[in-house]
Amino acid sequence: MTTFVQDLRYALRILLKSPGFMMVAVLTLALGIGANVATFSVVYAVLLRPLPFPQPDQLVRVFDDLRGPNDSGVGMSAPELWDLQERSGVFQEISAVAPSNSAVVGGDRTVRAETMITSPDYFMLLGVKAQVGRVYTQQDSMPGFLDPLVISDGFWRSNFGADPNIVGRKMHLDDDLYTIVGVMPAGFRHPGRTLDTDVEVWLATGFYGAPFPVPPVRSARIVPGAIARLKPGLTVAQAQAQLDSYTAQLAAQYPVDYPAAAKWAVRVVPIKEDLVGPQRTELFILFGAVGFVLLIACVNIANLLLARASGRRREIAIRISMGASRERLARQLLTESLLLSVISGVVALGTVLLLKNAIMSLAPPDLPRISEVSISAGTLLFAFLVSVAAGFVFGLAPALQAASPSQIENIREGSRGTGFGRRHTRLSRLLVVSEVAFSIILLAGAGLLLRSFWHVLEVHPGYNPSHLTTVQIWIPAPNDPATDPYAQPDKRAAFLQEVYRRVSALPGVEQSSIAGNDTLPMNSGRNYSQFSIEGRAAESERSPAADIAIVDTQYFQTMQVPLLSGRNFQTTDAFKTQGVAVIDQTLAHRYWPGKDPVGAQIKFGFGAGLQGVTIVGVVGDIKSDGSDAPNVPHIYVALGQFAPQNAVVFFRSREGVQNLGEAVRREVAQVDPNVPVHSISGMKEIIARSMADRRFALELLGIFALVALLLAAVGIYGVMAYSFSQRTHELGIRIALGAQRLDILRMAMSEGMRVVVIGLVCGLAGAAILTRLFRSMLFNVAPADPLTFFAVSAILAGVALLACYIPAQRATRIDPLVALREE
Repeated sequence: MTTFVQDLRYALRILLKSPGFMMVAVLTLALGIGANVATFSVVYAVLLRPLPFPQPDQLVRVFDDLRGPNDSGVGMSAPELWDLQERSGVFQEISAVAPSNSAVVGGDRTVRAETMITSPDYFMLLGVKAQVGRVYTQQDSMPGFLDPLVISDGFWRSNFGADPNIVGRKMHLDDDLYTIVGVMPAGFRHPGRTLDTDVEVWLATGFYGAPFPVPPVRSARIVPGAIARLKPGLTVAQAQAQLDSYTAQLAAQYPVDYPAAAKWAVRVVPIKEDLVGPQRTELFILFGAVGFVLLIACVNIANLLLARASGRRREIAIRISMGASRERLARQLLTESLLLSVISGVVALGTVLLLKNAIMSLAPPDLPRISEVSISAGTLLFAFLVSVAAGFVFGLAPALQAASPSQIENIREGSRGTGFGRRHTRLSRLLVVSEVAFSIILLAGAGLLLRSFWHVLEVHPGYNPSHLTTVQIWIPAPNDPATDPYAQPDKRAAFLQEVYRRVSALPGVEQSSIAGNDTLPMNSGRNYSQFSIEGRAAESERSPAADIAIVDTQYFQTMQVPLLSGRNFQTTDAFKTQGVAVIDQTLAHRYWPGKDPVGAQIKFGFGAGLQGVTIVGVVGDIKSDGSDAPNVPHIYVALGQFAPQNAVVFFRSREGVQNLGEAVRREVAQVDPNVPVHSISGMKEIIARSMADRRFALELLGIFALVALLLAAVGIYGVMAYSFSQRTHELGIRIALGAQRLDILRMAMSEGMRVVVIGLVCGLAGAAILTRLFRSMLFNVAPADPLTFFAVSAILAGVALLACYIPAQRATRIDPLVALREE
């Protein structure tokens, strides 16, 4: 211990004697360590930290799949939910989870609340309690919806002023009266996807009794999904095996509800995997990339230490001659490196703490668990470990190298003040090779993401998003249809058409339309449904399926979607006339290849679709799931014949988005003040949000690649400059013997670029392997895209050429007389 303290004090004195070196080294390392700490804090919070529930490994998401038509997550019926709880033998508890909108009445105006409809066991399943009051349980069960409801901390504060007497207050939700029994803690989040924001209101039902089907219908998939807790000791794989056996028995028991061709199955997925799955690959790749940045920084510092060690060779030789062991000297030099890395780690950690908000602003807002990111004990431990590891990485080789040479050679080279032995040169150039290789891997990854992003931007979405604003409307749906003024579709249609009439007359509105919420591009709500084509036999394994969207007569004109054949919807397409539909090009090509589908009859499972609708037109495709997603086939039906509960107003105008949104809110309130207006947004903002994950990965990897490029350039320049500074005598002799300055320049450049070319070849080989991990993040670009690899190689070679040219040019200006005197 005493020896370590002595080494530490001596190391500190040595570093303080070279403040310039210390500052450069600390800043370089702090950059690499800070980037790693910041990225790790996100990776740890999103992917590694256990969910904040008791025994989180027992929590799973439960999905119903129809493997025949290749439909996943199709929802389940109430009888299926009950059977899974009571008969499957797999779950301790299971709860439905159904994200929904609700209209909250009673304040200055009606507002929309993000609602989660669950089973009574929801909170018991998760093992959580309210911070105020209580949660609902099975003891509150009753037909229909339960009277108790639970609200979030944010909703409590924003709508009730954090009233401590909130328990027992009544609240109108979609014109139904409920009792608030509890407020959840501020940190509680529903462990799953929602419609738009964090859940604000939790509402429970057992899915029996009005307003649900009486008696329950096994084929009616009214429950979108479920979460469950596995029985103790049961793994996910074991649970899946038991469920496969159970569903086979159930399908045999109810062959009409589960036809063999559908291949119905129940699938369980760990809830954490379901929550963060889409971002898992992206975050781990970014974490690996930032690790490369730190390695490059370590290589730079290792080269700096090699240069410093060559200047201390006389000191080291004298210490060896006086009896110091090489192990003792290596330990001393390594202590200097570790002290340097720990100081850098402290600077990095302080910088991350100061810039946390700015760093978090780069992350997409819908990144799961982003609110849990913090500088935790795990992050502090990681910062310490990565700092120590970095010290070993960049300090070990220079320490061993400096402590091992011959004493006589050290004293001889030290007599000139410095030396640069062949072993130093080889190691230094090997480090540059690795630096170039790491840099080209990062540049290749950033280049692939950039090309993918560019390709996504080039995709035409099928509509014109310029100056297009959207405003969503939720029409309340009370549990008792007798109290619902919009229970009948024609009443909803009349309301929406009146809203359209008023909105279209607003100043500055050039075009407007009103449609179902599922027509909003990049929206999570979709109405996928199987359909049949009249006169065509159904396929035994796969039924046709499409997204059925409700639009008015102006939708295609407002969105600027071309009509390819037939006609558009007309005002005469109403509830009392023959049902009609317009399909998109994808659906037409898939089911009527080479034919005109206009006039064909199709049927689907609700509304006028039960009797059949006639296709009257074909329109262009809309990229409803994003520019990088495959085209989804659409069946558009007339608002005059299918009135939605959840609607969206589209209008094209050059006025401000928020001003127009407030104007729509006022017009809707004049028609019915109990109907909330929400989610006011420009279409370009919606598109930007849908591309946030791609932009996030591109920005971070691009920053890492640029930092790597800069560090590589600095490293190449430093090695070449130091190399030629130690060869002044040799270069002077060459010039004195007649070598031309161009010959010196050519020799110097070839030496530098030879190292760079070796690094490029090694890096490109590594990039060809590692970029395969990017496959899921790429769009219309191969992982080993030759054009991208050539472009980034040219960029790095150009930067390296410049980094070599500057010291090489300086070498040509050596005065041979001065150089010879130095000897």
